[in-house]
Amino acid sequence: MPASPMTSSTRYYRPGVTQVSYVPTIATQAAPSRAELNAGTALGGEVSAIDGWQVTSEFLDSPDLASTFISKVASSTSASDSSLTFYASSNSIDVRSLLPRGTAGYIVFLDESDVAGRKMDVFKIVVAAAPKQRDIANLAQIQVQFSIVAAPSENVTIPA
Repeated sequence: MPASPMTSSTRYYRPGVTQVSYVPTIATQAAPSRAELNAGTALGGEVSAIDGWQVTSEFLDSPDLASTFISKVASSTSASDSSLTFYASSNSIDVRSLLPRGTAGYIVFLDESDVAGRKMDVFKIVVAAAPKQRDIANLAQIQVQFSIVAAPSENVTIPA
C-alpha cells in the first residue's frame, strides 16, 4: 500500500498577500503581542525586492570505520545576508527617515497575511547600511542591509 499523500497546499502569489513590518520593540521575540505588531510600520507598499531572510544549517561530516558512507550531522544555523530594497522618493521622504544606519528593532514577515492563527517569522535586526541604488535604467531605490543579531523566531503564531 503506498504512503498517504501530504495535504495539498493552498498556493499563493506573494504580492498583495505577504506583509513585512518594522517593529521597534518586542518584549518576547517568540511571542509578539498584537499591540507590539500594531505599533510597527508596514513596509510592503514601498518594498520592491527582498533578499535573504532564510535560516540555514551548516553540516559536519560524521565518518566512522563501520562504513565507507560519510553521514552528515546538522550543526550551527545562521541567517543569510539580508536586505529589503525600497523605492527612493524625489523629496527625500522615504525609508531613510525610518531605517537609518544603526537602527535596531525587528523585521516581521507575515507571509500569508496578518491573520490570527497563521504563522509569522520575527528577525531581531540592526540596520547595517542603506546604500542608494544608482541605476539609470530603473526607478531610484535604496537597499537597506540588515544584520540579524539573534536567532530568528520562525513559525510564530500571529496573535488575535
